Amino acid sequence: MKSTSYRPAKIEINLSAIKANIQQLQLQLGKDTQVIAVVKANGYGHGDIQVAKTALEAGATSLAVALLDEAVKLRKAGIKAPILVLGWVAPEFIEIAIEYDITLTVFQVNWLNEYYHQASDSKKLSIHIKLDTGMGRIGIRTMDELEQFLENINEKYLDVTGVFTHFATADEESLDYYRLQLQRFAPMLEKIKERINQDIFVHIGNSAAALRQESCLFNAVRFGIGMYGLYPSQYIEKNRPFKLEPALSIKAKLTHVKKISAGEAISYGATYRAEEEEWIGTIPIGYGDGIQRKWQGLDVLIDGKRMPLIGRICMDQCMVRLDHAYPMGTEVTFIGGQGNERISLEEIALQLDTINYELACLFTERLPRFYY
Repeated sequence: MKSTSYRPAKIEINLSAIKANIQQLQLQLGKDTQVIAVVKANGYGHGDIQVAKTALEAGATSLAVALLDEAVKLRKAGIKAPILVLGWVAPEFIEIAIEYDITLTVFQVNWLNEYYHQASDSKKLSIHIKLDTGMGRIGIRTMDELEQFLENINEKYLDVTGVFTHFATADEESLDYYRLQLQRFAPMLEKIKERINQDIFVHIGNSAAALRQESCLFNAVRFGIGMYGLYPSQYIEKNRPFKLEPALSIKAKLTHVKKISAGEAISYGATYRAEEEEWIGTIPIGYGDGIQRKWQGLDVLIDGKRMPLIGRICMDQCMVRLDHAYPMGTEVTFIGGQGNERISLEEIALQLDTINYELACLFTERLPRFYY
């Protein structure tokens, strides 16, 4: 797939890596457990449509997003596989979900009643029931709530096709809270099965739980961060069942190279001053692209060597201290491999005291994606 851009900075997405990560997981899970590919937030910054199509080609059977808008976008792109919206959707937009054959997450009795007041006999709404076993965001928390919810299920208007929960600590070394959530989930699932007279998707495993496989994951898992070749945590990376292949690289080219004298300053605030004569390179990428000001002082790769970003990151440009003069157009790698060196999103996240999920989602649309 080709993209057009007029700037010497880009994101490269290796679709083969995404395929390999899904296929590796499928080998571990076995044929009875399906993979739901999570492509919310523009495919974690990788590109939702391209990743969705690749995931389905690799064997994923359905997709998950966070917003109804994201699901409709995929449908308009011609994707026909089942799509689940993981977040709350206002009842006023249910007809949109029905029109585009999109499954919604539901967990409120009032929501059901609002839907029934406007429902037609033309087509049922497909839903997954969300159980909150300890994440504390959305979902049914108690057995009493669940019983009331199930009493209000009207099969004339609803098709309950799944149930799920989400683990809060599946990526941590201790499994105590993980097991507590499993204990809470089991009786609630049995109550749902007593009420729903059909086979349903049961998916509790996120990437961390799917990679660990510490318990029964039922008949589907949601593969999000791991699908992109990124680890849910340092613990999972150190105890991985197989190596994930990162799909995303960020590259740019030097657009200016100059020598500065000792004492000269670089960028806003003059926060960097040369201690001796130095070669400085300018790179046409900045916080407007998702390379935050906090990246000041971090390394990039040039000629297979690590070199530090100096001075404050600007909106559209940043500067690097070079070991010697390089020609304009020399490639600079922010994320990815060059020679024998590699800079990973996990490394950057650790240095910035955040997580790789957040970083991947920060890279803006004006940084063009190239797929191969």
